[in-house]
Amino acid sequence: MSDLEMAATTELGTHAADTPPAGATPPPKTRSLAADAWYDLRRNWIFWVAAALVVLVILMAVVPGLFSGADPTACNTRRQFAGPSGGAILGYDFQGCDVFSRTVHGARASVLVGLFAVLLTGVIGLVFGMLAGYFGGWLDALLSRVVDVVLGIPLLLAAIVLSKRLAADRQGSGIATVVIVLGILGWTTAARVMRSSVLTARSQDYVAAARMLGAGPLRIMWRHILPNALAPFIVVLTITLGTFIATEATLSFLNIGLRPPAISWGIDIATAGKHVREAAMPLIAPSLFLTLTVLAFIMLGDAIRDAFDPKLRR
Repeated sequence: MSDLEMAATTELGTHAADTPPAGATPPPKTRSLAADAWYDLRRNWIFWVAAALVVLVILMAVVPGLFSGADPTACNTRRQFAGPSGGAILGYDFQGCDVFSRTVHGARASVLVGLFAVLLTGVIGLVFGMLAGYFGGWLDALLSRVVDVVLGIPLLLAAIVLSKRLAADRQGSGIATVVIVLGILGWTTAARVMRSSVLTARSQDYVAAARMLGAGPLRIMWRHILPNALAPFIVVLTITLGTFIATEATLSFLNIGLRPPAISWGIDIATAGKHVREAAMPLIAPSLFLTLTVLAFIMLGDAIRDAFDPKLRR
């Protein structure tokens, strides 16, 4: 028997041995990281509670009419601090406005500021993290020092200073100003996480194979590294979204964030705090909704992080 016939016989025998007999149970399919993460998330009650709260807040921001049909700007001082009546299930505030309606409509400004600020943060953090992690060397050292400098600046203190400066000669609700301030100051953590993920993915075999096949740096980063480094980056942005919503409320409370005619939880908390002895509900309602919203996004980010981290998987 020739060598060619012996190789063919061996190959055919190997395939026959690998073929399962009829009626046998096929071996279980291997799951991807995303499939494993989703399997863990489905069994995590914290994820479902956080996701339900996030969906509720988003619905309030997009379609507030589902929760309250009253006009939040229809105020009448004759109803000042009046108790619950009709559609005003939480009563009225200092200006005679429906507390529940203003609380529901206040979700829109907070969610908009958080989403746009996170988008700006994501773009900056993605660019810095990808460039520093992939190219390394002097570029990594330079960008890392820039991140360290920005990270050393207290977020709230810098936001107060920048908000006052940017809003000094501007009119309007102030949403754009708060978004720019939070985006400029809050991208450092996302950039560091992206850099770490890129460093890990850069040393994998598929990146080396793509480089040997002639793929350029942009194609490698976009097609091979980014999809495998995106999960922890998204988790950080989810947690950052809750932080940005709380920071926006703080700036609005200090009268340097959003301004009327915008309806904000921070504005309502600042106004109600001056009259808390006359009526507590105008202060309790926006404070409670703000707390639940921030807690929901942070809990959601923590649950997703635990699901994607193999070291924490049970």
